[in-house]
Amino acid sequence: MTPEEKGTSLWYDAWLRLRRNRAAMVGIVILALIVFTCVVLPWVGDFLKDPNKTDLVHRNLRPGSEHWFGTDHLGRDLFARVIFGGRISIAVGLITTFVAVTIGVVWGAVAGYVGGSTDALLMRIVDILYALPFLVIIILLKKILEPMTDDLTESTVNLIAGKEAPLKKLSDTRNWVEPLTTLVPVFIAIGALSWLTVSRIVRAQVQSVASLDYVEAARSLGLGHLRILFRHILPNSLGPIIVYTTLTIPGVMMFEATLSFLGLGVKAPNSSWGVLIQEGANFMLTNPMQLFFPSLFFSLTLFSLNFLGDGLRDALDPKASKD
Repeated sequence: MTPEEKGTSLWYDAWLRLRRNRAAMVGIVILALIVFTCVVLPWVGDFLKDPNKTDLVHRNLRPGSEHWFGTDHLGRDLFARVIFGGRISIAVGLITTFVAVTIGVVWGAVAGYVGGSTDALLMRIVDILYALPFLVIIILLKKILEPMTDDLTESTVNLIAGKEAPLKKLSDTRNWVEPLTTLVPVFIAIGALSWLTVSRIVRAQVQSVASLDYVEAARSLGLGHLRILFRHILPNSLGPIIVYTTLTIPGVMMFEATLSFLGLGVKAPNSSWGVLIQEGANFMLTNPMQLFFPSLFFSLTLFSLNFLGDGLRDALDPKASKD
């Protein structure tokens, strides 16, 4: 008797294919290191200097033991600014992509599953939004939503630190809360118009899966439409959604960098990689390191996300042969 072969799941097979993709695995490692550096290090004691503290006596210093990446044109520690700026850029990429994918998945799933006039109406709305000038709409939405950020900042600080907290604690809490709350208009504005492509992808995938036999079997058992859609159809459409999500994050980060480069993103003195690249471009002849390091971190993150997205696309391809 031959021993019984142990079966494996489709997700495990996808992981095996992904693991054999060297570019994707290198991307995962680089992403993990960058996220760890930008998210964890700011919380480790006094490891990082104050990224907004100016020192005009020590301007444009070269990298050294005191300032690993040197200092900028105002004497601020460039290493601390790159790390804190990365936290902002990564937060923008993740949160905005989550907003966009959530809206796009729900919109596309409903359009693809219901069909008929509902599908036609929802897709015509998508076509209209595609025709609008994206950058102009983002700027207008951001300006409209900006007044809410001050109240949101104060509410968040009071919630975390408490209204009766000492001034020092309130100030420290505000220093790390304010850069994120001031970007809420950016999260909403970019996320509200970045879901159009994913809605079309999900719609096509849902239409394809909805015609399969197991969906018909679920209908014959009397299951409700919501349960069929969210319990049976969407879980079997996750492959393209995951791939598109990983490819959307770098696009969103690039757009935030563009807004920050134009002065429409993070408010001074806070920084993101886009702000640092904009500042570095102004001083690239006198202090090239001010442009090099944020550009390096930003480029590595974008390349890693693209490599990971390509690897996931190959790993989750349903036509890939099972080894």
